[in-house]
Amino acid sequence: MKFIGAHVSASGGVENAPLNAAAIGAKAFALFTKNQRQWVSSPLSAESIDRFKENCLANGYEPWQILPHDSYLINLGHAGKNELAKSRAAFLDEMQRCEQLGLTRLNFHPGSHLKLVNVEESLKIVAESINIALEKTKNVTAVIENTAGQGTNLGHTFEQIKYIIDHVEDKSRVGVCIDTCHTYTSGYDILSNEGYVETFRKFDEIIGWNYLCGVHLNDSMKPLGSRVDRHNSIGKGLLGIDFFKRFMNDSRFDNMPVILETPDEEIWAEEIKLLYELIEK
Repeated sequence: MKFIGAHVSASGGVENAPLNAAAIGAKAFALFTKNQRQWVSSPLSAESIDRFKENCLANGYEPWQILPHDSYLINLGHAGKNELAKSRAAFLDEMQRCEQLGLTRLNFHPGSHLKLVNVEESLKIVAESINIALEKTKNVTAVIENTAGQGTNLGHTFEQIKYIIDHVEDKSRVGVCIDTCHTYTSGYDILSNEGYVETFRKFDEIIGWNYLCGVHLNDSMKPLGSRVDRHNSIGKGLLGIDFFKRFMNDSRFDNMPVILETPDEEIWAEEIKLLYELIEK
């Protein structure tokens, strides 16, 4: 069974996110547990934590159906001592917020090397950053999102993600989120029949299906291999509706949070409804 949702607003408090998800008919959701544009935010209040859990329970959301996203400011692959320390502290805070909310996974972009060190060295820094956070938390999986590879961003190849995982000590608490737009624009042809089969064969061979913890389901404004991160609404971009029909009927993506990050939140409810209509009876 597919669990489709969207990255909903937590404005006014994290407790509002499950309500916003339920309002659009979502069976999963993503949220920011703090202001994603700030390095430091006020701690979660006991009241917000309790109400978040109550609202999740009331609307049928279990922890595995929720895929929080960390701040875009964080760069766990930064080679600068002070900058890295700042990112690691912020990431640990995000992991601890997930702990407090009873959530079991945190999605994040692996980071950028910024041409300060080579790719391999930066990937090692990412892995060590994950190790530090895992040592200081419990029950939360660090979920690496593949990227489009824009600029000096890491994680746009399956091999780079595998390299990070290989250097994480507790492999039971590291996972992967596949973003369909990023996958396509980073150079994996998931549009053609042959390309779709080959891409996910490679994913299984290089990383392994056992590491897949969630999906960001987005169409793309930019072409194959462009390495530009520009999401489009479902069926309105270069992937087109046939790709999403294929995805919705691919059982390998069942029983995990599948999150829309499409640009027009006004039509999220329609997009979710459309996606479920694509499932063959």
